[in-house]
Amino acid sequence: MAAKERVSGWIRRTGIEVIGWTLVVLGVAALVLPGPGLLMVAAGLAVLSQQYHWARRYLKPLKANAYHAAALGVKTIPRIIASCASALFIMSLGVVWILQPGVPDWWFLEDEWWLFGGVGTGVSLIGSSVIALVLIVYSVRRFRGKPIPPRWHRVRADAG
Repeated sequence: MAAKERVSGWIRRTGIEVIGWTLVVLGVAALVLPGPGLLMVAAGLAVLSQQYHWARRYLKPLKANAYHAAALGVKTIPRIIASCASALFIMSLGVVWILQPGVPDWWFLEDEWWLFGGVGTGVSLIGSSVIALVLIVYSVRRFRGKPIPPRWHRVRADAG
């Protein structure tokens, strides 16, 4: 019985490691590529925080600042409209990327640089937009009309 518990514990720890680090690495890559980079880094830290104290330490301020930013983002109707319009614009770019229209006459680079990345980039743009719209709806439901959560402020050891 004890050996079975050790094996299942090892499998759980290994799964946490693989999933957490995969999300962190993909999130860092998505910071410069199309995709929800910060969201994936936060998800990776959330998974890793089940096992590591350092991940919990990084996740706490990230979560507090994300809630603060989300609440500010839905504070006014114009901000909500601008956020939705931006997400829909990015989604439309994804559709254009998938459809791959011909290279226009005004394009000054080599033809292969026109909408490079193909369908994968388009799908990533559309997926990111869907995630953004879901997060906007979540933020409106959770934060609209309520007090704005405080930002995380690092407490200095020498202060006080």
